[in-house]
Amino acid sequence: MSINENGLARRLKHEGVRVGEIIAYRAWQVINPRWFRNDNDRLHSVFMRDYVWHPDEPASGDVRTHGIYSFRKVIWSMAEYGYDPGVDEPLLFGKVKIWGEIVEHQEGYRSEFGKIVSLDYGDPELLEKFRRIYRVNESTG
Repeated sequence: MSINENGLARRLKHEGVRVGEIIAYRAWQVINPRWFRNDNDRLHSVFMRDYVWHPDEPASGDVRTHGIYSFRKVIWSMAEYGYDPGVDEPLLFGKVKIWGEIVEHQEGYRSEFGKIVSLDYGDPELLEKFRRIYRVNESTG
């Protein structure tokens, strides 16, 4: 996201288009356990490493400055996400429900709110752990 795009987003006139929630795709980072951290059982944004996704509240951000980023199409790898392969912490991939003010971009969206709805791809043990924590992908039977 460049400064020019942020400036453009601030100047855009709202056209009054309203839609329901949108299902999009993204990745989350699993932070390896470290001393003096109490958020090891939470998923983190990939590029904003200090941003923690909490299970019982939506992620949120001001779309004029950053917002919650997501993709239109399914992403299944670090390369598709544009992730720096020099970092060794694993990613989990899945779906996110987005709503509120949404800015549409060529590859996806920047939204005011987002909530994890499924975790679909990644290390099987981590998927199991975080599906329980975030209460997603639960069978209804």
